Amino acid sequence: MKYDDQLKILVNSVLKLKGIKDQKILDAFMTTPRHEFVPENLRIYSYKDHPLSIGDGQTISQPYIVALMVQLLEIQKTDKILEIGTGSGYQTAILSKLADEVFTVERIDNLARNARKVLKKLQITNVHFRVGDGTKGWIKAFPVCEFFDKIIISAASPEVPESLINQLKDGGILILPCGSRIQQDLIIVRKDGENNTKENHGACSFVPLIGEEGWEN
Repeated sequence: MKYDDQLKILVNSVLKLKGIKDQKILDAFMTTPRHEFVPENLRIYSYKDHPLSIGDGQTISQPYIVALMVQLLEIQKTDKILEIGTGSGYQTAILSKLADEVFTVERIDNLARNARKVLKKLQITNVHFRVGDGTKGWIKAFPVCEFFDKIIISAASPEVPESLINQLKDGGILILPCGSRIQQDLIIVRKDGENNTKENHGACSFVPLIGEEGWEN
């Protein structure tokens, strides 16, 4: 079966049936070739709805979980989004098609380089990369983007990193897996002045968020 056929099955027979309703998100998935972000020896599994190893102890997330997190972010076309955990760059590519700009931080240099290459190949130009401790956020590299409309964290944190809350705009949304190293809950934080409200969207399992405000390596 060709990749195009497998991609159509993933979108129409998996994502839609699991509750992904936003057509813009479905279109973003339909036009993003997941196999480009997967190691060649695993490409046969590219369009299965489960995570895959991308090396360095990291994974490319299950497509449904990516779609769910993106849908919960309520992304607007004018949004500037901070992504913590570039990984393969697959989620980065999805975000780039929905938002104005994406600022992505990855602690593993090798993964960041590979992701940059794939996004360049796909002619995606509205993504800014940084290698470093994602728990500290973007750290004012671009002062105009010190505050972000949305923040998405693609690794499990024991708590919501305070540095990231501080970089979220008033009225903004942050989503992350929060809990132990083994199992977490998918949590949405909505920022309203000095008050932050939290919503739990069910159990999940991610690799740990390593950094000063996350887990020790």
